[in-house]
Amino acid sequence: MLSERVRILRNQSVDAIPRISMERAQILDEVYKKYEGKVSVPVLRALFLKELMSNKELCINEGELIVGERGQAPAATPTYPELCCHTMEDLDIMDKREKIFFKVSEVDKQVQKEQIIPYWEKRSMRHYILTNMDEQWKKCYKAGIFTEFMEQRGPGHTVADGKIYKRGFKDFKEDIKREISALDFLNDPEALDKREQLKAMDIACDAIIILANRYVELAEEMAVDETDETRKSELLIIAKTCSNVPLNAPETFHEALQMYWFVHLCVVSELNPWDSFSPGRLDQHLNPFYQREIIDGTLTRETAKELLQCFWIKFNNQPAPPKVGVTLKESGTYTDFANINSGGLRADGSDGVNEVSYLILDVIDEMKLLQPSSNVQISKKTPKRFLKRALEISRKGWGQPSFFNTDIVIQEMLVQGKSLVDAREGGNSGCVETGAFGKEAFILTGYFNLPKVLEITLNNGKDPITDELLGIQTGEIDKFNSYEELFQAYEKQLNHFIDIKVKGNNIIERLYATKMPVPFLSVIIDDCISKGKDYNSGGARYNTSYIQGVGIGNITDMLSSIKYNVFDNRKFTMTELVEALKDNFEGEQFRYIENIVKNHTPKYGNDDDYADEIMKSVFETYHKEVTGRPNVKGGVHRINMLPTTCHVYFGSVLGATPDGRKACTPLADGISPSKGADKNGPTAVIKSASKMDHVLTGGTLLNQKFIPDVVSGDGGLENLVHLVRTYFTLDGHHIQFNVIDKNTLIQAQRKPEDHRNLIVRVAGYSDFFANLDKTLQDEIIERTEQGF
Repeated sequence: MLSERVRILRNQSVDAIPRISMERAQILDEVYKKYEGKVSVPVLRALFLKELMSNKELCINEGELIVGERGQAPAATPTYPELCCHTMEDLDIMDKREKIFFKVSEVDKQVQKEQIIPYWEKRSMRHYILTNMDEQWKKCYKAGIFTEFMEQRGPGHTVADGKIYKRGFKDFKEDIKREISALDFLNDPEALDKREQLKAMDIACDAIIILANRYVELAEEMAVDETDETRKSELLIIAKTCSNVPLNAPETFHEALQMYWFVHLCVVSELNPWDSFSPGRLDQHLNPFYQREIIDGTLTRETAKELLQCFWIKFNNQPAPPKVGVTLKESGTYTDFANINSGGLRADGSDGVNEVSYLILDVIDEMKLLQPSSNVQISKKTPKRFLKRALEISRKGWGQPSFFNTDIVIQEMLVQGKSLVDAREGGNSGCVETGAFGKEAFILTGYFNLPKVLEITLNNGKDPITDELLGIQTGEIDKFNSYEELFQAYEKQLNHFIDIKVKGNNIIERLYATKMPVPFLSVIIDDCISKGKDYNSGGARYNTSYIQGVGIGNITDMLSSIKYNVFDNRKFTMTELVEALKDNFEGEQFRYIENIVKNHTPKYGNDDDYADEIMKSVFETYHKEVTGRPNVKGGVHRINMLPTTCHVYFGSVLGATPDGRKACTPLADGISPSKGADKNGPTAVIKSASKMDHVLTGGTLLNQKFIPDVVSGDGGLENLVHLVRTYFTLDGHHIQFNVIDKNTLIQAQRKPEDHRNLIVRVAGYSDFFANLDKTLQDEIIERTEQGF
């Protein structure tokens, strides 16, 4: 049951109309015009953040207990012209589009036209990236072979660890001061650069302290005029809380939440990270405060839950800043992907589930908000009670929480060279991505279209959609004498396109290192202060660049079809197959081929070794081509397997495929089987998926869909428990559930006004079904409904 306070704040958050706020852009513009060229780039970025936190309009919503908004009010969303300077056409599209819109006032349009565009049009990172890429990269990007995350967003996927609950920003300032005094200008050629970075970090610390002090003043002023004695007392508590944090380490449960939220606001105001900053292992960070105050009698479980509910609302008040073009297509949602971990293991290897873990599950259950995303970390030591409670919530049908295999997540990090303690204190963020919390820059660089590479292989290096020769000429299809020859040609094409992607990544990383440092984020990520290096320049302890593979279910079935039907059983020739693809299987003469490839060919997701062995070879080839390639921050490239909404976009740039898929239709999401390919139930799916070596990735995403009756009652819940435990015993990384029937989704598509509150799991996030475009809605409708 929600309190009246939380009910009002939740309604305000859900009903808020997303709109563009030009406040941040205007302050940025003023600071750059005043200081650019007069101070170093890191100091310039820090001065901007300090000016923003000194002058942005503050907001204390009625009745709230945790304070601070990115804009002037809930859903007021800033722009980031230093990353992407939107055109006037962009603003018109945002204002008028039916889905994922942002209202733009005429006044703000004038500000953009007269003030922002003239200065920022050729100073944005988007401009620098596109002007520094060669024609080969641009053609591949345009053709949908890969996407680029940093084209409109900053480097992201960073998560807080426990340091901000143990130390205040005055302590970080002392660390910075000590490092500056220890610089060796005699022997260290980088000493001057380090000093500038450290000076910038020090100014960034001042920025968050200034913000908190302004909230002290505002809360005290509001208390003077407040006639309700209860609210007056709350405002004075807010003032007291903000007077202690973030200057000092938090002392109470309330202060710990407010500390994190001020940090979150500064990270996402400094730059627009993809994905948003995340609290990480929130239950473990909060539990010491909770236990101490419960024993002292200064906190009750209900008060703690209400504070957490207010905290949840703060995330939901922040729509992901606007995107356009391909970037919108690869992530068409308001969700900003902050993801809260619960459960898992502690640093000493003991079970991490505690009382706050269960409290968080209750909050997830009662709040039913899109943001923040939530997940539970399940290890072999996790109590069954915790897993059952999480599944009770998940089977209610709105996709949260998702489920992660802690033991495999830790193994993934150990394989990458992280220490055991850092691995145990890490977890997952964004959709499914693995990282060492508070110590790693694990940057997603873009999605990679695996089936598209095979399509180009079948056309001897040419993209049949754009008619461009994008790949290398590996041979005409009728010249391949065996499946092995074809696969070798595919491997050569893959190497070619990964070369192009990684070359572009290295250029982009260097641009961000030199032009777009993040001094505030650097303060709270080990080892940026001790190295005197920025987060975007290799300052973090670990620096990983990920390329996300999309469509492995499709390419597996495509190759299975070719191997099984052309080379093993000779049911038709490669030439006949490619002719059928060009005709989209629509000609009468191709119905025979379509029937065979769709209904009489081994497919991934059925525990069929014929298809699954092909999946393994595709996966291993992708892993081999990417993993270990150096980035420019002292780390390496690695792979993960997730799509957000890019499986829809990638399908739209792909013709008909040998598995029977029609042209321009969506690919499978994550490592899920192709639509309708999985015929043997959920256990067959998890057995197929587990044949991939998940430990070699930084995350895999598996969606499963059930109708409510299948998972109802004690028996249905037990079946879900066994499914999760079995998949994790088989070393699967992640699984999540949609629990809804097809007819409900069809009705929601036909009459969205009657189903505005219907929430579904899309990929690594949940969203209102009404917010999704029709193609994505159709894709979710057509996902296989599993049964036990």
